[in-house]
Formats: sequence, C-alpha cells, structure tokens
Amino acid sequence: MSSDNQPAFSELGLAAPLLQVLQEIGYETPSPIQAASIPHLLEGKDLLGQAQTGTGKTAAFALPLLSRIDITRNVPQLLVLAPTRELAIQVAEAFQTYARHIPKFHVLPIYGGQAYDGQLRQLRRGAHVIVGTPGRVMDHIRRGSLVLDNLQALVLDEADEMLRMGFIDDVDWILQHTPDTRQIALFSATMPSAVRRLALQHLKDPHEIKIASKTATATTIKQSYWRVGGLHKLDALTRILEMQQFDAMIIFVRTKSATIELAEKLTARGYACEALNGDVSQQLRERTVERLKAGKLDILVATDVVARGLDVERISHVLNYDIPYDTESYVHRIGRTGRAGREGEAILFVSPREQRMLRMIEQATRQKIAPMELPSAADINVKRIDRFKQQITDTIENKDLSEFLGVLSEYQVENDVDPLNIAAALASLMHGKTPLLLSERELRAPKSFDDRDGNRNKDRSKAKRRRQEGYDIDMQRYCLSVGHEHGVKPGNIVGAIANEADIESKYIGQIEIKDKATFVDLPAGLPKELEGVLQRTIVCGQRLNAKKVSGADGNGGGRGGRGNGDKRRRSGPRKPRNEG
Repeated sequence: MSSDNQPAFSELGLAAPLLQVLQEIGYETPSPIQAASIPHLLEGKDLLGQAQTGTGKTAAFALPLLSRIDITRNVPQLLVLAPTRELAIQVAEAFQTYARHIPKFHVLPIYGGQAYDGQLRQLRRGAHVIVGTPGRVMDHIRRGSLVLDNLQALVLDEADEMLRMGFIDDVDWILQHTPDTRQIALFSATMPSAVRRLALQHLKDPHEIKIASKTATATTIKQSYWRVGGLHKLDALTRILEMQQFDAMIIFVRTKSATIELAEKLTARGYACEALNGDVSQQLRERTVERLKAGKLDILVATDVVARGLDVERISHVLNYDIPYDTESYVHRIGRTGRAGREGEAILFVSPREQRMLRMIEQATRQKIAPMELPSAADINVKRIDRFKQQITDTIENKDLSEFLGVLSEYQVENDVDPLNIAAALASLMHGKTPLLLSERELRAPKSFDDRDGNRNKDRSKAKRRRQEGYDIDMQRYCLSVGHEHGVKPGNIVGAIANEADIESKYIGQIEIKDKATFVDLPAGLPKELEGVLQRTIVCGQRLNAKKVSGADGNGGGRGGRGNGDKRRRSGPRKPRNEG
C-alpha cells in the first residue's frame, strides 16, 4: 500500500501487459476514481461514477475493461460513447497507449466529420474497442457496419455533457440496440435527473462512486504556460532557466527514462541536477532530498509519485515539462512550491494537442493560467553579462589572487599586452566553446506552435529562407508501415507526426508513399521516446512501426528540412487531426 493508503496498481488485479505499460509511463499509484472503479469493473459489475473531467477516469474504465478483452476475437467487445470527436480521439489514443503490449489489439475512433469510406473499411477489418460520438455510432448501427452482438461492455463518458449537447435520446437508442448481457459504466461530472433516469433504466444494480474534486491551489503560486512541444522543449527550458531567478526547482516529466535523460542534458549544461523516479531507492531518495535542502542541488527532474509529500522550503519553481495526465496530478505537482504561505511559481509546457487538458486544469483549479513570453536573446544577454560581472566581483573579493597576479604581471611586461586583452583572453578560456552572448538565431527553435506554414509556394520560399538563416539540419529517412493500399495521404502522415510526436510540420521533410509503405524524412537524432511514439502511432488503422532506413538512402532528405523533388508534399495548411 502507498503512504496515503491507496492500493498500488499491482494490487488491483490488472493484466500483466497493462501493469508493464503503467510502469513505463510512470503510473504507480491509482487516483481515487481509479482505485474505486477498477475492482468493480474487473468483476463485471455496472458502475455509476460521478467525477470531474481530468481526474483520471479514462484509465479508470480503460484498464479494467482492457483486462477482460478476448484478443483472439477481432469483433467489437467494448463501445465507448463520448460527446465530442476531440474526446473520442483522446480516449482512443489512451486505449492504444495502455494496450501497447497487447499483440494485435485494435481500437477504432468513429465520429462525425470524418469520411465514411475510411471508417467502413476499418470496421470491416475489425476492432476490439470502438470509441465514437453518438450520432456516428447510430449511423453505423443502422447501416449494419457496426454489429454489437458480441459487446461485453459499454462506457458512457461525460454523460452530462451528452445531455447538454442533446445526445441523450441517441444514447438511449444505442443502449436499446446492445445485448442485455453487456456491462455498463456511466461517468458524469454532475448527475442531472435525465442522466440518473437513463442510468436507472439501463444499469443493473450499479455500484455508485462519487469522487470529491480536490483541486484547490495556493493563491501564492503564480501559474503560466508556454505552448511548445517535442524537439523544442529542451531549448525553451534552457531559456527559462537562464532568466528565472529560482532558488530550487522541480521539473516534472511522465516517464522514468525521461527523468534520467533530461537530468543528464541539464547536467551537461552546467546545472546541479539529479533524477528522481520510482527506481531510486528510498535511501538514495532521502540523500538526494537532503542535498537539495542543503543547496548542493538546484534542480530535481521527477515523476509524479516520488515527489508527492516532498516539502523543501527552497523549491521556488515547479516546471511541468510534460503535461500531467489528470488535473489532480497537476495540483499535487505545483503544490511542491508556494507552501506555508511562501510564494512560488509554476510553469506548464503545452503542445497544441494538449490544449484540452490545459482547459481542464483551468476549470478544475478555477484559475486562469496566463501564457508566458520567453525572453529574447537581448534579455538573456543582459542576464549573462550581469552574472559574468558578478563572478568577477566575487572572485576578486573572496579569492587569493596573488600567484596569478605575479604570472600575469610577468606576461604583460614580456609581451607588452594591454591588461584588458589579457583579461578578455582569460575570460574566453573560462567559457570554453560556450559563447558569452547569444544571437536571436540561436533562440529560433522554441518558437510557438502558433506559427504555422502556409501553402506550398510559401513553404518552398520559407524552406529556402530557413536554409539561408541556418535551419539547415540533418535529416534521417524513416520507413512507415502504411501505404496506398491503406488509403493513406501525405496529410495523414504530416498530421500524425505533428500531433503524436510534437514535431512541427516545418521539420517534416520529403514524403514518398508506396503501395505498402511510406518513406518520410525527419530530423536526425530524434530521442528514443519520440521514435517509440512513432512506432506505436496508428494511421489509417495501421501501426506505423517507424524504422530508420540505413544505407545509401538512410539520409533521404539530406539537409534543410523538406527534401528536393517531393512530389507528394502536402499543399495548404495542416489541419489538426481532431478537426475531422
């Protein structure tokens, strides 16, 4: 059991492949809604759950119901109804993540605004889990393209929102076209009378759960966010660290491997930094915290669980490098600063596809989170010069310089050199390869995702300008397991890579679609975590299984973003995947 008497996921009876994924993504202790729901859903009981959006309820129903799926039967066994296509996509992605170690598992989102032919083709191929909006699910049931004879369970997610949007009659109709033996889980933030009537009509002796939302945040914590993701997060973080006057900071990431990777990169940049994750022994954890308290460490890179209950007065800043999976985790994270009336600051990195979670956090905390502006090169240079001058002052006041004064006096006499030139040479030696001052070009990468490329002609001119301005970057060719026979188009590839891996469209190079595969040029040196995401991403019903192409064609795009001769390059601005 955990310190707050919550059971561990390993104690709840979930299937081994799911526990493996939870360990990989840093989930160690279930949230209250998860701990309350999972045992009952595993037993096949109906459930009526009242919990705010963002409390982790997707995992509360996805994990136990995935544990009961018969993977050998490629027919719809679980149907999840969601009020919006945005939520349907999000839930489908969550299922895909949790089932990454379940071979041959298929989940299919179906929603309005999406072409029927693609949905029909994928329904014919089969799927274990269907996630859809009520209107489109009704259409497919009427067409006979969605057959629910083998349905084991049905989830109504955000039922009160479906009522507000006028879907409650559609939901009732769908429920009437499902087997009487199916299990039902209904989740709603509030419980209007119409939703409760629906529950009483269709649920059988449901177990009722009501989770009180504990999302109050200290008023002494200043909160802000920056819209950035993927390859640009580290650059944005480095810029913030240069400018923020912080005493000590916790940086939160989602996975154990990310704590180690980011801590190593920050240490290489000269910061006193350590990783803290679930694999760290209690003894080492305590020693690390003591070093933080004593001022021997300034930055901890941590996962959610290990930082809970951490109370160190020095922690002035919390930075959410990866957005949390639920709002309660966010509150726990930023609660590490601003304690006992002290002032603190919380910064959140948000990618475009994570805007919905940002809105959930604002709703749950009842506080507006303001966008922040990253400093310019000029701002950083002012700080660097001030720090450099202070280093000189501190050294003069606190160090015995007598032996150096003698050597340098001799050098000046022997070489007749201006003392200022000697000082400048020594400063250059001290800085090594790291320049004292930055140029605006060096700060280009963390640019906001709001800046999108335009049409094809603009794209060509921008690509040329990027090469002229230093965007000339090495590209690596990848092979994706989806092609013409699956109905894929360049826009599908660009959208999937941009949304799933947070790689800006301007860094996606030449796309060449073959019958059974697609070749795409991406920036060389992608982190292993991003490569893993691209291997698991689903496009047109196919797992991409992205693999580097070695040999003569291994660097298909060369340098400078999009490769030359790209006949199938997208035209026009990219639409986000959740716009239909």
